[in-house]
Amino acid sequence: MRYFQLDLLLKGRKESIIVKAENREEALHLAKLKKGGVIIRVQETTPPLEERLKDIQNKILSYFKQKKVKPDSLIASVRQLAVMTNAGIPIYDALKEIANSTVDKTLQEILHQIAEDINSGLSLSESVENFRYQLGSLTVTMIKLGEQTGNMPEALFTLANILEEIRENILKFKKAIRYPLITLTAMAIAFVVLIMFVVPKFKAIFERFHAELPLPTRILLWLEHAFSTYGIQILVGLIIIVFVIIYLYRNNESIKYNIDKYLLKVYLIKDIIYYATLSRFTLVFTELVAAGIPVAEALDSAVAMVDNSFIKEKLETVKVYVERGVSLTDSFKETELFENMIIQMIGAGESSGQLDAMMRKVSDYYRMKFNYILDNMSSYLEPILLTIIAALVLLLALGIFLPMWDMAKAVKGH
Repeated sequence: MRYFQLDLLLKGRKESIIVKAENREEALHLAKLKKGGVIIRVQETTPPLEERLKDIQNKILSYFKQKKVKPDSLIASVRQLAVMTNAGIPIYDALKEIANSTVDKTLQEILHQIAEDINSGLSLSESVENFRYQLGSLTVTMIKLGEQTGNMPEALFTLANILEEIRENILKFKKAIRYPLITLTAMAIAFVVLIMFVVPKFKAIFERFHAELPLPTRILLWLEHAFSTYGIQILVGLIIIVFVIIYLYRNNESIKYNIDKYLLKVYLIKDIIYYATLSRFTLVFTELVAAGIPVAEALDSAVAMVDNSFIKEKLETVKVYVERGVSLTDSFKETELFENMIIQMIGAGESSGQLDAMMRKVSDYYRMKFNYILDNMSSYLEPILLTIIAALVLLLALGIFLPMWDMAKAVKGH
């Protein structure tokens, strides 16, 4: 909807009103119904402040109301749907049956709605598209694949296998970072306790001698003052900042792109995102090509499920090059995302007419690299963990003992 400011001449007086309408003609019609009079001028304008605030409020509320479906429930339902469609049961009946048996309330509502959409004439992919956030881009892509190939059961079985693999990788990742997170949390709590309860006792001693305090001590005293005076405000502020960043990341394409690009430069995170993304992209692309889908369409569907905006932009250029007649090998090379060995493998598959088989090997390679990172997560995180712990211990030790040594020297000097 757009906003229009209309200047009216009403009973000899000039008056301005703002109307919300689809276009200029509708705005004129609404203004005549509301006010009458003679319309002097019409121009499009920005929404009033109240409307903008209301829009932001509605977006925030809808963001909190949105719930993703639990992975276990989604995998079980997809497998059940695959079995039932393979047995020849109509999708509408299968969806109704699965919806009644699932314990996930969000998924239950979604399946009922999809069943009603199908009953009213929509295709399964058209209906599922409305629940992309809750079900994930991969689910939408694979269901489209099932409709394009005419083999929905196979597409659903493949989807269930991929979702299971993703779930296992997430569980591996959580298990790998559990120990470092517990260690860091315990260290942070201990650090805050020392700042809040131990540092104030030394503060009173330091103030008696009126000596110039070293930098580590001044940092500790500043932290103690900040935590004791503004502790709640700092905590609330951090929570608000986190929620604002998450909200902007999901609703502002420019901010999402810049964050995604930056994450690909961060130690360890860049490798996790890179290998996870390319593993899924090559897997979906392979399944589409193997099913006989044209390369350009397969690229479209595979790229659609890529979450990282920076990588997605790079992969979108592949389709552009392919449509211009450039070979798939050269198109992938232009993205600068793939190492030389992978380009050679894709080239061999393209020239021999076995692209799907070679792409499957490429997908296996990225999956292997991703699993290797997850399996060795602890060894990657150990240097960071030790550095943080050492820095905190050093700050506490120097902050407390340096002034004590200075005071001891001063006492001996007297």
